[in-house]
Amino acid sequence: MSNDAARPWLNPDLPTSERVELLLGEMTLEEKAGLFFHTMIAMGEGGELSEGSEAFGIPSNRHHVVDLHMSHFNLLGAAPTAGEIAGWYNKLQELATSTRLGIPVTISTDPRHSFSENPGASILSGPFSQWPEPLGLAATRDAGLVERFGDIARQEYTAVGIRVALHPQVDLATESRWARQLQTFGEDAELSGELGSAYVRGFQGASFGAGSVSTMTKHFPGGGPQKDGEDPHFDYGREQVYPGDNFEHHLKPFEAVFAAGGRQIMPYYGMPVGTEYEEVGFGFNKGVLTGLLRERFGFDGIVCTDWGLVTDQPIMGTDFSARAWGVEHLTPAERMVKILDAGADQFGGEQEPQMLIDLVRSGAVTEERLDASARRLLREKFELGLFEDPYVDAAAADALVGSAEFRAAGFAAQQASVTVLSNHGALPFARGAKLYVEGIAADAAAAYGEVVASPAEADVAILRIQAPYEQRSSMFENFFHAGSLDFDAATIAHIADVAAVVPTVVDVFLDRPAILEPVVTVANAVVANWGSSAQALLDVLSGTVPATGRLPFDVPRSMAAVEASRPDVPFDTEDPLFRFGHGLSL
Repeated sequence: MSNDAARPWLNPDLPTSERVELLLGEMTLEEKAGLFFHTMIAMGEGGELSEGSEAFGIPSNRHHVVDLHMSHFNLLGAAPTAGEIAGWYNKLQELATSTRLGIPVTISTDPRHSFSENPGASILSGPFSQWPEPLGLAATRDAGLVERFGDIARQEYTAVGIRVALHPQVDLATESRWARQLQTFGEDAELSGELGSAYVRGFQGASFGAGSVSTMTKHFPGGGPQKDGEDPHFDYGREQVYPGDNFEHHLKPFEAVFAAGGRQIMPYYGMPVGTEYEEVGFGFNKGVLTGLLRERFGFDGIVCTDWGLVTDQPIMGTDFSARAWGVEHLTPAERMVKILDAGADQFGGEQEPQMLIDLVRSGAVTEERLDASARRLLREKFELGLFEDPYVDAAAADALVGSAEFRAAGFAAQQASVTVLSNHGALPFARGAKLYVEGIAADAAAAYGEVVASPAEADVAILRIQAPYEQRSSMFENFFHAGSLDFDAATIAHIADVAAVVPTVVDVFLDRPAILEPVVTVANAVVANWGSSAQALLDVLSGTVPATGRLPFDVPRSMAAVEASRPDVPFDTEDPLFRFGHGLSL
């Protein structure tokens, strides 16, 4: 944007604080209110502006930007090419520039460099380079690799206009059943803090500015200690429990992220039970957001609630109540007041500016309270350089995003994360052997040997399977793998049948620490991955590259041990089958 006498805040020579005050002084109540909402936005086909998404209740881009004065959005879904995302982003910025004050849009995203698809947590990589999930990054034990990932992701995000990462997730995976472990760095506080800090440095760069992606670290003050490991997107997962009196331990990774310069924080949905804090969700919790985050840790960055704390919303055809845990009795407007009073700056997943406007006009919220958060939100836009140049080079995006160099780095990380848990002579298998495979495309396996149709014909069998989880009633719930960690009898019987005929290797996508003892008992080798292509896996299993991965959590011996453990205490299951840090070389 050019410097304009009518818009003095566009003068880059002025201090950021002065630019913020100049713009804030020109804003109407309606324009201020729009800043407070950070919700999902859809792209149109072929990089055009969108008319909305019925499945997620998303209105048109024009309605969001022009009518609601909103300018913070989480990009939903993937696109075939980076150029399409960049082209859409530029059109959205043109729309924002056409508004009265021309406040640029800030686009955020859930992780989109991995192998999983969950509209509440992560997005398939699409045109971006593909890497292991954070648990897989943790399995490498390599902070330099994690920082390199962050730097590559920063370059790919900024090429298409994404300037806020709704990650990293530095919660500790202390409840073995917890549904959100895959995007964490595992069970160990020190490792999570070290890798979370490296992640932030990579995304934000050596100095924060026009080339940076602002990180929104989550879920403060640590989401791991979920009762029974259930997910607090849903009412049955609303409670966080601390039978080990270990609340403080979960703050350690956040302290490391603060020291690394993390810019934004997302509190968790859960409500603490049996602690010194009010038994309400962390987004409503003044003792946590003001007392702990703002005052004890001195955090003055943006605090954005997790999605959908205020209003009931349909998701994928199912009606879900607001995640207003502990304050279900409050009206949506009253919840909004409580969130602001707690110390948050933005309502994640909401698009109700008129409700906030009405609260100010009624005297329930002061405009001075709005200004305090508006300053933080505008400051971030200025410091990201969005007022100087909100646009990206759409023509260059396809060459940079998913480049051969970036894909090679991601592939090497996939290889490094593969973790060999047990091996009784089956690994490494000989190149050229007769291979029976399940869960691996025959053409991928054919590069390593002769693919045969049955175990009886094979020299070795390789079976890729998913860690178990319980099916739930709605489509959205089933994206969050929860419940028992036991494999069903049919899966174990099938592995045993194959292993009775031929040496058998089982590779498990270990998004939660499954009860592996029955698999280990019948298979000749068991391997874990957290997002590795068939080629990356087979390179390790054939000995083409060394096996270097190490477990980022304990693997429990039984469900009884899991149920007896304390969800807030790390490494608390009795006599685990494999311990944190375990991993064999080949």
